[in-house]
Order: sequence, then C-alpha cells, then structure tokens
Amino acid sequence: MMDSSIPAPSPGATRSPGLVAALFGVAAVAWALAAVQARGMGAMAGTMGLELPAFAGMWTLMMTAMMLPSVAPVALRYARMIVRPKRVRIAAFVAGYVGVWAASALPAYGLMALGDRAVSAGPPFATAAASVILAACGAYQLTPLKDRCLAVCRSPLGWLLRYAGWHGRLRDLRAGAHHGGYCLACCWALMALMAVFGAMSLVAMVALMGVIAVEKLAPAGGRIARGCGVVTLGLAVAVWWLPGLAPGMHPPEMTM
Repeated sequence: MMDSSIPAPSPGATRSPGLVAALFGVAAVAWALAAVQARGMGAMAGTMGLELPAFAGMWTLMMTAMMLPSVAPVALRYARMIVRPKRVRIAAFVAGYVGVWAASALPAYGLMALGDRAVSAGPPFATAAASVILAACGAYQLTPLKDRCLAVCRSPLGWLLRYAGWHGRLRDLRAGAHHGGYCLACCWALMALMAVFGAMSLVAMVALMGVIAVEKLAPAGGRIARGCGVVTLGLAVAVWWLPGLAPGMHPPEMTM
C-alpha cells in the first residue's frame, strides 16, 4: 500500500517547477521584508508598540514567510487533482490558506498585549507569564488534538480528494482555508512561542519554521512534535532560573 504522507515524491510535483518557484519566491520576498522590519524594531517586546492593523500586517508577512514552504507539497498535490486554469485555482487555494493565518493575528495580538502588561509589571511577572506560555504550548504538543491535526497535515490525500470534488466559484479559496484551519490547529502552540522569544526575532522565526517543516515532512514527525513538547515544558521550568531564555519577555531595557 502506497504511503500518502507528504514527503512521498509525486510525478505531478516534478512537472510543476513554475508552481514551486512561485511559492518559494513569494516566501523569499516575505522573508526579506520581515528581515527589514526586524532590523528596525530590534528586540522590542510584546506588540512592539504597534496598533492592531499594523501588527496584523506584520504578522501576515511573518506567517507567509514561515508557512508557505511547508504547504508547498500540499499545493502541488492539489494541482494534480484539479482542472485548468491551475494557476488561478492554486493562487486561490494559497490565498485561503494564508487568510486563515492572517486571521490568527487577532489572538496573537491579544497574547502579545498580555505580554506587554507582564513586562510592565516587572521581571517576576514577565518570567511567570513566559513560564505559563511555555507550559501551555508544551502541553498542547502532547495532546491527541495535536496528533490528529498533524496527521492531516502529514497525510492530506483524503481531504484533497474531497476538495477536488467541491463546486462553486470559491471552492479553491474554501479548500485552502479548510486546510489552513487544520494547519493552524496543529501549529498555533509553536507560533505562540513568538510571545516568549520575541515577535520579530528572526532566529525564532527560522527555528520554528524548521520545527514545523520537520513535524510535517520527516518520517518521525510525530515523535519530533512530542519531543518539542517535552523540551518546551523543560524550558517552562528553566526560565525561572534563566530568564534570558525568554527574550521576548525580558527585553534589554529590563536587564540594564
């Protein structure tokens, strides 16, 4: 029986160099713009003084940079199952996917705002907030819900077959949003760690993108996800002795 997980090579993927180049090109541009923004904001904590619209734009840019590489194999498989015009339909699929992550800017902003309050209250409160976030995120990595959503992200063939049978002008947008919902449910805890490590930390962005890609693509992705949960739980304890592990909650001005 053929394994339907994402890492398996597919003939359609090798015949779609333009689609691969487009997706990774958009991700590369998003990374470049995120790097420019990060350079200007430095190690600012929480919402970095941004209002919700500006934060939402920044967050959408970050999610585009981090998530497009891991959804590219899914988009390629979807392209094999649909009829022309493929470029328009795949663009709609990706737009629906990114739209879900853009919508996550609202809860992300709320979490960052709570981080701002913890930082303003003083180092002990900031450390406590960091520990709680780390513990919550680590615990979620070990839950059955995480396993279920990760399984869909790793082996999406069943849902892709359903998507291919959907009808209506918005079918591809709906399909992308539906898959994005599973992806968000799978990865939200990892993204919440940005509140601890700094919303515009390029190091954290690269590390989390790597973890997400390995979870979804590596043969042992499920075990790696649980391992990350255990490590994060360990950080929730260690941060009490090493507050520097949470630079997003302990910006430089707090340690001067």
